[in-house]
Amino acid sequence: MQICSKCHTQVEDTVTICPECSAELSKWSTAAVALEKIQKNSRIMYVRILVANDCCPTCLEKEGAYSKNSVPALPIEGCSGKLGCRCFYQPVLEEIYP
Repeated sequence: MQICSKCHTQVEDTVTICPECSAELSKWSTAAVALEKIQKNSRIMYVRILVANDCCPTCLEKEGAYSKNSVPALPIEGCSGKLGCRCFYQPVLEEIYP
């Protein structure tokens, strides 16, 4: 399931436009907004994709750390989880303090 960051509507992973506010979910889903913030942070060099314990094989395949400019978009395309894609991004910091 995706959540629109503009109106907080929850929709299926396959939906591309929010039915409530017409936001493009590839840009305005909570996952897309989180990734954009991560990519703008100069202290973050990598992004880890974390998966649920009972995730589908497609999501399990994508688990791991990626450079912040090559991380796959969420929801993972081809996810077959009963509840939809439940993966999320976790930033990997190079340094904790400036």
